[in-house]
This record gives sequence, structure tokens and C-alpha cells, in this order.
Amino acid sequence: MKTRTLGSDLTVSALGLGCMGMSHAYSPSSDEQSSIATIHRAVELGVTLFDTAEVYGPFTNEVLVGKALKPHRDKVVIATKFGFKIDTSKTDRNAMNGTDSRPEHVKEVAEASLKRLGVEVIDLFYQHRVDPNVPIEDTVGAMADLVKQGKVRALGLSEASAETLRRAHAVHPIAAIQSEYSLWTRDVEENGVLATCRQLGIGFVPFSPLGRGALTGALKNLDGLSDTDFRRALPRFQAENFEANLALITALEEMAKTKNTTAAQLALAWVLAQGDFIVPIPGTTKIANLEKNVAAAEIVLTPEEATALGDLLSPAKVAGGRYPEAMAKMAGR
Repeated sequence: MKTRTLGSDLTVSALGLGCMGMSHAYSPSSDEQSSIATIHRAVELGVTLFDTAEVYGPFTNEVLVGKALKPHRDKVVIATKFGFKIDTSKTDRNAMNGTDSRPEHVKEVAEASLKRLGVEVIDLFYQHRVDPNVPIEDTVGAMADLVKQGKVRALGLSEASAETLRRAHAVHPIAAIQSEYSLWTRDVEENGVLATCRQLGIGFVPFSPLGRGALTGALKNLDGLSDTDFRRALPRFQAENFEANLALITALEEMAKTKNTTAAQLALAWVLAQGDFIVPIPGTTKIANLEKNVAAAEIVLTPEEATALGDLLSPAKVAGGRYPEAMAKMAGR
């Protein structure tokens, strides 16, 4: 597996593994044994960046990831996230009850995450969503204290604005920012986030680089999604919008055939081609899909091919926004 660098010195595989779907948001979640097998196969294939968060489950995903990676701790980079109030009486996405990035909460979550992961240091600690009630300088100051204490190696933000990223970086170097980025979601190209990463030497970690599964071409209808599947709440997956978007995905599949590859691999290759500081973290619960995703790191697109792909699935052609209004307000602060 080729490697890339997040920030100044966090070297990781060119593709990471997003572990959220193993126990949160989508349906059905995989059983623990299958999830661990998938994570172990990822390590065998050279994947070294694994992404989780306290709110996934909540809490159970960190336990799973820590358990799976314990035999390989010296080979991997574990990233986790804080920043939500969590109602422990509820499950899945309903457990999120607003944001909380107060310095004391940051440190409380770090201690709890260290225990759940079963590690002595968190390699990459992200603020999951910017808290409008706490200055970013105060939050990052608390995160920096954790670095000084040896409990965290590197710091990150998620779904933050370019301005917030600059303010945070002025307090302590930010190694990476995580936001959604794919052929059909390119907000970060327009809002200055990617440009800021290039300028300041910050890594960019796209989540949902396969459009939450849509860009794989495997999701032909919504019948297989459970009532609790997170995607049912997203505008792009509403019935009429999804039907319209299928035409774009079919075109992607046709282009993939011309390169003797899959739609998913072509979509990942496009994201990787956007910059050597970009490390996408596609999620999967199946080893077969994992192996195909990893193979995408070897696909080289010409500038002309990358441009043609970008034009094919231009976000202007996509029906529906990426988030409903309430969630959209939490992004880009």
C-alpha cells in the first residue's frame, strides 16, 4: 500500500478504513466476528489508518476497533472523535444531543476513549463537530494539553470551516481535517477548506468517498434499507431524488467498464487524484468490498480522465442536498 502524510509527520496508508458502519448508522450492522475479520484483513492489505468515534454505537465502535487492532497496535494509526453530548438512554444517531467541546469535556472523553480503545495514546484526536458555544481556541488548547501529556499524538477537526481551521492551527498544528468529499459532494472545493489544507500543510481525510454506498452502483433501490438506516433521512436518498441520481451512477458504471474497473474503484481513484495530502476512509463491512477498495489505490487516472469523471458527476447534477437542514447547520462552522 502506498503511503501519504497527514500534517507534518503522521504517515498512513493512502486509503484508510472507516469503521462507523460496523456498529452505527447503516443497516444491518455486522456481527463482531465479521467486523474483526474485516479489520484484520485490512491490516494484511497494508491499511494503517482506522477511523472511529465515541458516538458510533455510541461507544461500542471504539471497543470493537480497539479489540480488533490490539494485536497490531504497533502497525496502525487509530483516529477517534469527540464533540457531542450523548444521551446514554438512547441508541444510534438518536443518542446525539447537541455539541459539547468544553475543555473539561474534551479531556473527559479522551480518558474514556483511551480505556475503550485499550491504548495508551490516541494517534489522531478529532473534534467531531465545531461547538458554536465554545471558542475553537479553548477547545484546541485542551486538545494540545493532551498532546503535552502524551495521551494524544496529533489533532484534527471534522466538518469545520476554513476560518475555524486557520484559528485552530494557530493554537496547535492540526494534522488533518475530516469532511465529506466525493464525486457528488465537493463543498470543500468551494468553501476554501481544501485550499487551506494545501497552504498550511494539513492532511484532508474524506469520509463517505463512495457517496454513502450510492457510488458503488450496488444500491439500485431503497428497499433493502431498514427503517432506521441513516440514509433514509438524507435528501439524496429520498425516493424521487434517488431515482434521478441513479442515472448518474449508471453513467459512472459505464465509464468504469471502459477502464476495466468498478464504479467504486473509479470513484475512489478520482478522490485520490485530487491531491497527495488526501486520504479517503471508505467504510465497509465486507472483506470482498474492502479488497476492491484497496485495489483502487493502484489506479492512476490521467488529468483528462479525472476531469471527465468530475464533469460526469458534477454536484450541480445531483438531486438533493447531502444533509437535512438540522444536520447541515452543524457542518462548516
